[in-house]
Amino acid sequence: MTVDGNLPDPPADVTVEPATPDDRLDVLRILDAAMLETDADAVDDRIAAGDALVARSARTGGVVGALVAVRPAPDRLRVDAVAVRRARRGRGIGSALVAGTVRRAARDRAVAAVTATFDADLRAFYEGLGFAVRPAGAADDAADGGADDAGDGRAVAPADGSPERLEGRVSVPGREPP
Repeated sequence: MTVDGNLPDPPADVTVEPATPDDRLDVLRILDAAMLETDADAVDDRIAAGDALVARSARTGGVVGALVAVRPAPDRLRVDAVAVRRARRGRGIGSALVAGTVRRAARDRAVAAVTATFDADLRAFYEGLGFAVRPAGAADDAADGGADDAGDGRAVAPADGSPERLEGRVSVPGREPP
């Protein structure tokens, strides 16, 4: 799939913007509350690179959601973690954060695609944002941190019994990766 202009805007009471060093603690707290593995130094690096976004309440100025993207290759952004405060979930904030990352990729001439690896229950979320979805580890995606697949298009369930993992990709028009 490619970026098309149908990306959602944030809810009226929220802005999505690059995270600043002052947002660091809020980003870490939101990701931790969502039980996402977080490395504080990596978050610092992603904030400095402009690859971390926050969703901010227009009313209070407080951070209500966060997204951290990494660069597994110079031409790719990968959504590493995205989370929204429990009380604000289901209102389009997570979608607006991912859409913000896709828009950021479109503005960065070096980036050809945005990817994400996620549990199968998030398939509709990413497909709704224009991501083409397939089993994690399919084809050349092992470099993105995906699991191996069975060679027949089915994802191999991790040995630890965790949910099936999928990968999504959205390409920037005119810059599709080889």
